[in-house]
Amino acid sequence: MTKVRSSAAQALAGTVRDGMTLAVGGFGLSGIPAELIEAVRDSGVRGLTVVSNNMGVDGKGLGVLIEAGQVAKVIASYVGENKLFAEQYLAGKLEVEFTPQGTLAERLRAGGSGIPAFYTKTGVGTLVAEGKPHEVFDGETYVLERAITADLALVHAHTADTDGNLIYRYTARNFNPVVATAGRITIAEAENIVDPGSLDPNHVITPGVYVQRLVQATARIKDIEQRTVRTRIEARPETLSAAVPA
Repeated sequence: MTKVRSSAAQALAGTVRDGMTLAVGGFGLSGIPAELIEAVRDSGVRGLTVVSNNMGVDGKGLGVLIEAGQVAKVIASYVGENKLFAEQYLAGKLEVEFTPQGTLAERLRAGGSGIPAFYTKTGVGTLVAEGKPHEVFDGETYVLERAITADLALVHAHTADTDGNLIYRYTARNFNPVVATAGRITIAEAENIVDPGSLDPNHVITPGVYVQRLVQATARIKDIEQRTVRTRIEARPETLSAAVPA
């Protein structure tokens, strides 16, 4: 059977339920599976535990699930761009488990590799390590972190073949590869879907064995959280005349 579905809603059919753990690729708004996130919103499921580097911004990315009141808990490393998220957290409506960014990536990678837990120095002596087992190796103290395995993982790829082999593009690679391996079921949206055998195996980042379903991503503007540019400095007339050959 083909892994390709005709729509994001069809790709999610039978995979979403209340109270599930959802891992989502992306970094801010870069490389997020926007189509699949919106399909989760439209499904109406509630009480979700969302694992992601961050929760997007108000009204975009995972922010749409916050707005819809569908999220009960967030496991993330950064949430500073979402005002509604902060309001719900401070009001006690949302449980948050902050995890250092590298630790979060490793927890997802471990989950996809069948490793139940690992020790790291990151967070030792801080609130992050409170209540967690500690161990000393070679005179250094480490804290035990549990792996993350999600009920459903959603990722965005630049190119995929119909077997589910995925290639990510530039910054959009970010958390997508580790999220793809950490899901019991993984669904990918891809900007380009090609025939089997069309991809150079050396360029495949996520092998198709990790991906159960695939959907074509529709063309859309790729949003960013903040655009920072330098003030344009107008060239002086004498500079222009000097630069133009006589």
